[in-house]
Amino acid sequence: MKIAAIYVLSVSVICVLMTVYDKLASKSLKRHRVPERVLMLSGAAGGAAAMYITMLLIRHKTRHRKFMTGLPALAAVHAMLAVAAFLCFRSI
Repeated sequence: MKIAAIYVLSVSVICVLMTVYDKLASKSLKRHRVPERVLMLSGAAGGAAAMYITMLLIRHKTRHRKFMTGLPALAAVHAMLAVAAFLCFRSI
């Protein structure tokens, strides 16, 4: 369980940093943007909840429906998987 927690924490931190970087890059034409596909895939890898909260806080991509509905859906799936894993490994 510790390994899973470390993984989720690491992916969440990376997702938050990528989101903040993309927000800063959107203000400056000199920097390269993070592709939306990369943002969604990193959210799917385990950082959806952190990315969604970050996007709301810094008001980044809040008009993009795929982020405002997709990330909460991914976070719900991650939560269900976490509960299922807890219940499965609890008896071991």
